[in-house]
Amino acid sequence: MTRPQESSESVRETTTDTTPDTTPAQTQDERTVTFLRLGVGLIGILLPIVLPLGNWLFAELRGQSTAGFWPPSMSGSYYTSTRNLFVGGLCALGVFLICYRFDRRDDRWSSAAGFFALGVALCPTAPRPATAFQTTIGVLHLVFAALLLLLLAMFCLHSFRNQSTAQPAWVDRAYLTAGVVILALLALAVLAGVTGFGRTWPIRPLYLCEWFCTWAFGAAWLGAAVELASATGRFTRRPLLPRQSGALGS
Repeated sequence: MTRPQESSESVRETTTDTTPDTTPAQTQDERTVTFLRLGVGLIGILLPIVLPLGNWLFAELRGQSTAGFWPPSMSGSYYTSTRNLFVGGLCALGVFLICYRFDRRDDRWSSAAGFFALGVALCPTAPRPATAFQTTIGVLHLVFAALLLLLLAMFCLHSFRNQSTAQPAWVDRAYLTAGVVILALLALAVLAGVTGFGRTWPIRPLYLCEWFCTWAFGAAWLGAAVELASATGRFTRRPLLPRQSGALGS
């Protein structure tokens, strides 16, 4: 008479052991990825505005002339009152990208982009006039900046545009547009820097290219954060989409 009871208990134990458990760690992964995407996006949106605004504000507080508060380029902010904001923003961007984990391909891209962002921050652009050493460091700065923007464009073109999920067509087109804009503005920035076009303008073409380039990748990363938050039920304990659950677990 006791055997059926024992059998029932065994079945109950087996059922309990094989039931999948939603652990807090998985939910934390969802939150971490979303917040890192938000961090990258916010830095891209805010940095081009904060740099000239900070120069103007510092000049006002010190009772100095506000003429020339707009730097010739974002990298040129290193030699203005907003040096710490520029370096700190890029260091934060680098840390966010290095800590970003989604799938193997994105992990490699984000880690490389994070190191390039740190390289841009720690290797300042060359001043004028520049010593031979400052010129060498300035060349490294340009290389790191170009590689950083290229990898951020790759996220828009090949990572966020996910054909394996039910992504609306307009979202796919938005990511594609952001990637193309980054590459086009990067080419225009190189052209403006080499030719010196618009050097007498209050806001130089080089800064404008960098400005809208960072806005493009910032908007893409903010959109990717919102998309992931919507897919995961706004941080509730729900399973991710098939591709995302396997990616986060890899």
